[in-house]
Amino acid sequence: MAQDEHKEGFKGMANPSRYGIERVAYWLMRLSGLGLLAYFIGHIYETSNILRGRVGWNEFLELTQTTEGHIVLAIVIAMCVFHTVNGIRVMLGHGGVGVGKPARPDYPYDPASQNYRHKIGIYSAIILAAIAMMYGLAVMFGE
Repeated sequence: MAQDEHKEGFKGMANPSRYGIERVAYWLMRLSGLGLLAYFIGHIYETSNILRGRVGWNEFLELTQTTEGHIVLAIVIAMCVFHTVNGIRVMLGHGGVGVGKPARPDYPYDPASQNYRHKIGIYSAIILAAIAMMYGLAVMFGE
C-alpha cells in the first residue's frame, strides 16, 4: 500500500517548508509559550530559595552565574520578546487590523489574512527577538 501524501501525520503537520513562514510562527509561538511556562515554574522555585537565607540563596544563584545559565537566560529573553510581539500581531489580526478586504473564495483560495503585512510582522518579531537576545548576551557577558 503506497503512502498517501495527505497522511503524513505529525511529520507533515510540522513541516515548515510546506506552509511558509506562518507555520514557523505557529510553532515558535507554541514552543516559546511552553518554554516561558517552564521558566516561570523554575523561577518560582528559584525565588523560593530565599527562604533558606542568604547562604542558600547565594548557593542556588551560582547555578545561573555560569555560561550555560547566561545562554538559557538569553534564550528566555528571545522567547519572551518573540511571544509578545507575535501575540500582538495575532491580536491585531483577530481585530481586523491589516487583514485586508474579504473576497470571494475562488480556487485557488488565497486567504486575505495571510498577506505581506502579517509576514512583515512575523519577520519583525523574529528580528526583534534576535536583537534582544544579542543585547542580553552582551549585558550578561559584559562586552
